[in-house]
Amino acid sequence: MISSILPTYNRAPLSFVSGTGSWLVEADGRRFLDLGAGIAVNVLGHAHPALTAALTAQAGQLWHTSNLYHIPQQTALADKLVAATFADTCFFTNSGTETCELAVKMARKYWTEKGQPERNVILAFTGSFHGRSAAGIAAAGSEKMTKGFGPLLPGFRHLPFGDHEALAEAIKAPDVAAVILEPVQGEGGIVPVPDQCLKGLRDACDETGALMILDEVQCGMGRTGRLFAHEWAGIAPDIMMVAKGIGGGFPLGALLANEKAAACMTAGTHGSTYGGNPLACAVGNAVMDIVADDAFLSEVNRKTGLLRQGLEGLVASHPMVFEAVRGAGLMLGLKCRVPNGDVVQALYRQETCVVPGGDNVIRLLPPLNITDDDIREALARLDRAAASLVPA
Repeated sequence: MISSILPTYNRAPLSFVSGTGSWLVEADGRRFLDLGAGIAVNVLGHAHPALTAALTAQAGQLWHTSNLYHIPQQTALADKLVAATFADTCFFTNSGTETCELAVKMARKYWTEKGQPERNVILAFTGSFHGRSAAGIAAAGSEKMTKGFGPLLPGFRHLPFGDHEALAEAIKAPDVAAVILEPVQGEGGIVPVPDQCLKGLRDACDETGALMILDEVQCGMGRTGRLFAHEWAGIAPDIMMVAKGIGGGFPLGALLANEKAAACMTAGTHGSTYGGNPLACAVGNAVMDIVADDAFLSEVNRKTGLLRQGLEGLVASHPMVFEAVRGAGLMLGLKCRVPNGDVVQALYRQETCVVPGGDNVIRLLPPLNITDDDIREALARLDRAAASLVPA
């Protein structure tokens, strides 16, 4: 018989009942070190006092009114995001998947308003992940996600990741509306796009008029040591998808866009019942006040050095288990020689949570405020887990 919860997840036999900082408490009392942070969501860890206070205060005042009315918390958060980024405007959603839907709509509406509706193809890349909606799975194109869900939303053309010649040729096609890309592929196995490639893509978009859509759902909100990953390359997209970390654990997403791309989205072209609600935006404002601070981001970069140095040492110490470290900031991947599922299970035995990824990688996505002591403890547990996988 089917369970009361639709069985679309292969869940670990763990039930967490509370958490503080980088630690989770299982129902049986065991304490787990959380190096996954809800898949890059809990950027400030569990039960952060500023987020708890913001949510509690707002919950005692007003939960929901809908976007039929002005929402002061939403305006405050939009103003902060516009001031801190390339964007001129924001639309708030509840998730990265919803944000992808709007990004696709905006790119196609942009060209329709310019009198060129035939420009409706969006270029995407192998190994990508943009959510599990109709647009998201069509954009990724992976058979693993699309099988059985046809007919797929048309208008996506997939290119090999890292194939510059294929991109240079494809973007010249007269039907191309936009290019969608993760600056650091997350589900695909923590694969960063080199800065020079992001610059080259920006140049190609400028030359052809194609809009540049960046998916920073997983790599944004301080995860790489800058507020958004594309900042390292010194470029700006036309449209950017944001979610996960922006709510610090509360469901919140946002689409950020420049005026050129967004001007086509007038009243009635898009909407959301819950998007930008007072509760979510109260928490989002608290997250922004902390994460967008230069001193906080400087600490993320310092901690990155400490963690990455230790991971490089683990690769050297356990060459039969680990092959390489890759990634940026506190979005790191350990490429495994043994099945990554075996490493995940070994870490569960060490009461440590990580996230598996593509290309036989385990993803390390700890809270951005993880302590130095917790980093050292994480490295010790990774070391013990790796040792347990090597035959005596």
